[in-house]
Amino acid sequence: MIILTQHWTNNDIYIYISYIAAFYGPKIDVVVTDAIGREHQCATIQLDFQLPQRFGLEYVDSNNNVQRPVMIHRAILGSLERMFAILCEHYGGRWPMWLSPRQVAICTVSSSHMPHGTKVYDILSENDFYVDLLETDGLTLPKMIKQAQLAQYNYILVIGDREQENGTVNVRTRDGEILGEMSIENTSNNADELVHFLNEKRKYV
Repeated sequence: MIILTQHWTNNDIYIYISYIAAFYGPKIDVVVTDAIGREHQCATIQLDFQLPQRFGLEYVDSNNNVQRPVMIHRAILGSLERMFAILCEHYGGRWPMWLSPRQVAICTVSSSHMPHGTKVYDILSENDFYVDLLETDGLTLPKMIKQAQLAQYNYILVIGDREQENGTVNVRTRDGEILGEMSIENTSNNADELVHFLNEKRKYV
C-alpha cells in the first residue's frame, strides 16, 4: 500500500511517497522538524477500512443496497504528549505570550509599593492574564528583575515611587528591553494602556 506523506520544514512543504504502509489504508502525514533537526510525525489524515468491518458498520445507499463505509481518521496534533514535548524543545522554556504560564511578573521597589502592585495584579487577573506579584523578601530590585527574567516571564512590571504616584508601571521584557511607563487606569489621554498592550501581545501569531 502506498502512503503519501507531507513533509514540512522551514515553511516549505514537501509531499513524497512512502511504501512503508499502515494496515488501515492510505494516509497523509505532517512531519515537523524540531530545534535540533529531528523529525516528528504529528498530524495525520488517513482512510481506515478495518474498524468499520470490526464494528460491523453499514449503511443503505440510494439503490437500497447495504454498503460498508470507509472511516476517516484525523489527528490534528497527533499524540498530545508528543506535541507538547516538541513545543517544550522548540521554545526551550521561552514560551510565547499566548502560550506562556508566566506572562507577567510585578516587581516592587519596596514593601511600601505593594498596594499599587496589588492593584495592578487585580486588574491583570480580571483580564485573564497569568500574573504573579513577586515578594521582595529583602531582595534588591535588580535581583528581583533577574529572577523574573530567569523564570522566563514575558513581561516584567516595575513599580516605584514615580509609578505609584502616576498610576503607571514601568514595563520591560525578559530580554532586558525597557519599554517605559504605561497607564493602568482610564485617563483622558490613555485608557488602560497596559491592558491593551498586553492583549495585543498575547494574540496568537
